[in-house]
Amino acid sequence: MANLLQNSRFSFIILTTIASAYFSNAYALDSDNSTIQNAISIKDAWVRPSHPGQDVGAAYMTLTSTQDVTLVRVESDVSNSIEIHSMTMQNGVMKMRMLDNLPLIAGKPYKLEPGGFHFMLFDLKKALTVGESVNFVLYFKAKNKTEFKQNIKVLVRAETEH
Repeated sequence: MANLLQNSRFSFIILTTIASAYFSNAYALDSDNSTIQNAISIKDAWVRPSHPGQDVGAAYMTLTSTQDVTLVRVESDVSNSIEIHSMTMQNGVMKMRMLDNLPLIAGKPYKLEPGGFHFMLFDLKKALTVGESVNFVLYFKAKNKTEFKQNIKVLVRAETEH
């Protein structure tokens, strides 16, 4: 009987240790996700106004991350499709290309601006008018494969308004 009691105490200690380790790790994962989600800073965001009937728009901003992450997708309430683009001039010819993603290196600001990186908004649902706001959801992936998103509200304004 003493042997059985000793075995059950041993089993209880092992189960308690395993449960404690599990919940500690679960808390650590939540803390890591919170840290990762707070890693992105978005500044100087704006959307170019469009005209009635125009079905393409553009959005600009500066993205800075405290960790190496990758922007993998962008969605908006005013567009059916958004692509990450880069624009360059080569031999006097403007070349625009779609990027599958945009890697962000920790501490390095990525300026999305006219003539460079930007978001192309395709199939606009309506004209974008100066003064209104556009909602975006930016989806990121961290080095550890954790995915997270950031919601932002961006003002439509003319390029010259700063």
